This record gives sequence, structure tokens and C-alpha cells, in this order.
Amino acid sequence: MHNFLFGIYPYIALVVLIVGSAVRYERDPFTWKSSSSQLLRRRQLVWGSILFHVGVLIIFFGHLVGLLTPIWIFDAIGISHGAKQLLAIIAGGIAGVMALIGGLMLFHRRWTDPRIRVHSSFWDIAILALLLAQLVLGLGTIFVSMQHLDGHEMTTFMSWALGIFTFDPDAASYIAGAALVFKLHLFLGLTIFLVFPFTRLVHMLSVPLRYLWRPGYQVVRSRRRHNEPAE
Repeated sequence: MHNFLFGIYPYIALVVLIVGSAVRYERDPFTWKSSSSQLLRRRQLVWGSILFHVGVLIIFFGHLVGLLTPIWIFDAIGISHGAKQLLAIIAGGIAGVMALIGGLMLFHRRWTDPRIRVHSSFWDIAILALLLAQLVLGLGTIFVSMQHLDGHEMTTFMSWALGIFTFDPDAASYIAGAALVFKLHLFLGLTIFLVFPFTRLVHMLSVPLRYLWRPGYQVVRSRRRHNEPAE
């Protein structure tokens, strides 16, 4: 089961992620959106969205660089394994707390407001719940990492991630002795990749660069009064 979950399941999740996203974009382009509900409880949406998205983006790119950068590069530039792990704990911890607070605000808003909930699909709520669970597990790994700051465990996960992308048949064995919370974190992360094409998360793949400095959310014009001339 360990070999399947961490040696085969990653490829299943990545294939579904890539192929499923391409098929959805081709067959159902009008569903490729985030389905904004900003007109309802806007203030809670803005604060929750900012905290959640900034935190998640820091975590995502931190994982991307931290796991897929060959170990020898860190050695070559003089960053020790312990220093890398400590940086991941501090930066990941701060970003994780931000994302968790923002995610809880968004989940509370979507779950408790009848007007928003009635327009929410199953996956709108389910994917947010999965992301929150993943954040909790990620923060839980910090307590395990704090018990050994030599960076050895982090290098094993780097070896596993690189092994997956280089088709190393022994990749799963590199994390056989990892703590359960790490394995649950990895498994849930792969599961989020698996369901990605069927959720609103697909809009992440087509966000234009101008999104980063746009002035606000959707531009919504107020209703014109009857005695006001049309523009």
C-alpha cells in the first residue's frame, strides 16, 4: 500500500490533473471560472480572500522550489540542510496560519450564508474543506520538524519528489520511515491534484499576469436612476 500511495498514486494524480484540465478547457470552457460571489458579504470575502490567497501562493511556490530543486544546488550555494528546514518552518508556518485564517473565513461565509450556499456546488465546499484540512496537516508537520532541525527529513522528501519526476522506481522507499502526519499531508496534496480539474481551482491555470495588480474584484456598476441620462 505504501508503494502504491507514494510510488504509483502520484502519477495517477498528475495525469488526471493534466489530462482532466485540458479536456475541461476544451469541452466546457464556460465552466472555467471562479464563480465570484463578491456581492454577498463583501468585507468578509475581501479579508478572507487576501489572507488565503497570499498564504497559499507562498506555500505553493515554497513547496515547488523546496522540493524540486536538486539538493546539490543548495549545497553549492552554501545553504545547509538545517537552515533550509528552519526557513521552511518559519516562512511556511506564517503563510500557513495566514491561509488557514483566511480559508476559515471563506468557509464560514460560504457555509453559513444561505444565499451563498444555495449557489455553491458540492465541489465549491468540498475543495475548500480539503484545502483547510491540508493546511492543518501542513502546520502539524511543523511540530514534528521542530524535534530534529538537522534537515535530514526534509532531504528525504526532496529525494522523493525528484524521484517521482525522474521516474525513480525506488522513490516511495525514500519516505518509508517518515512520520504519519507527513504521509497524510502528501496523500491529501496528491488527492487535491486529482480532483483539481473538477473544481473552481482550474481558473488558477489561466490567470493573466495583470491579475496581480488589478485595482479590485469585479467592476460592478450601480443601477442607473430613471431620471438620470444614459452615458
